[in-house]
Amino acid sequence: MAVYTHLGAEDLAELIAQYDVGELVSAKGIAEGVSNSNWLIETTGGGDGGKRFILTMYERRIDISELPFFLGLLDHLAANNCPVPRTIHDRSGGASREIDGKAVALIEYLPGVSVDHPTASQARAVGIALAEMHQASKSYDKTRANGLDISMSLHTLQSCGEDALSAIDDDLPDMIAVAQRVRDAWPWDLPRSICHTDLFPDNVLMLGSRVTGMIDFYFACEEAMAYDLAVTHAAWCFDRKGKTFSADIGAALLEGYESVRKLDDAERASLPVLAQGACLRFIASRAEDWLNTPDDALVSRKDPMDYARRLAFYAEASDRAFAFSA
Repeated sequence: MAVYTHLGAEDLAELIAQYDVGELVSAKGIAEGVSNSNWLIETTGGGDGGKRFILTMYERRIDISELPFFLGLLDHLAANNCPVPRTIHDRSGGASREIDGKAVALIEYLPGVSVDHPTASQARAVGIALAEMHQASKSYDKTRANGLDISMSLHTLQSCGEDALSAIDDDLPDMIAVAQRVRDAWPWDLPRSICHTDLFPDNVLMLGSRVTGMIDFYFACEEAMAYDLAVTHAAWCFDRKGKTFSADIGAALLEGYESVRKLDDAERASLPVLAQGACLRFIASRAEDWLNTPDDALVSRKDPMDYARRLAFYAEASDRAFAFSA
């Protein structure tokens, strides 16, 4: 999340009036993330329930023609009792609208906070919620290819160029050869479903050890379920800089997941390479964002080397069985 486009009070009030949520009381920009502009909206309340919402304006990386997939997925998962925010439809039934030539959507606000230092019980709850989401999304009637798979990660790093990558960190150009190696070893035939593929701690809301919300589904796609688990593992089981691995968090995450959906032998054997692919995805996207984020955007650049350190850990995971033990 971030704020790239600034909307005035009159524009926001006019937009909110198109929904049955009452009148606009306040709008606060959310200065996190790198892809969209977001506001926390408070209203007087109305027929759609609630008084707080998230307003998202889609800025980059998202193909607007795919919005029905993303927003429909939220409604599908919410209807299947997954802790995700439903889309607030406007008075004409539309899930999105347009303002200043850009698509916007109003999303249900869910209670809870994102945790910086998860406990084992919280990690287990996330594993359960992820597996339940995978099971529920199998019945979703739309699909979308993963535009950020291992081949795209390699392409992105190559497109950035070694000189630009080295300007971020001297070791970053080495990731091009690593991506080639991981792509060559990639398991393409694992069981699939619609996956989140971006379940960082800041995309999970919790109250205590209960998951109250999984948010930011704008990278959701049809993908190997074990890859989605590997993405989550890389995001949850290390300190922020990727220097320290928490074995208890990893074990709890996997135990929670497998309490709902058991991994088969091929999935479990593939986890180290899948996790390396997950790290490369974030190394590549963070490097690209670092190079392309406007200086005046209200957003903090994220260091791609945080995930290069995770990747080095997973590259040795065959000698570290505890990395993926439940």
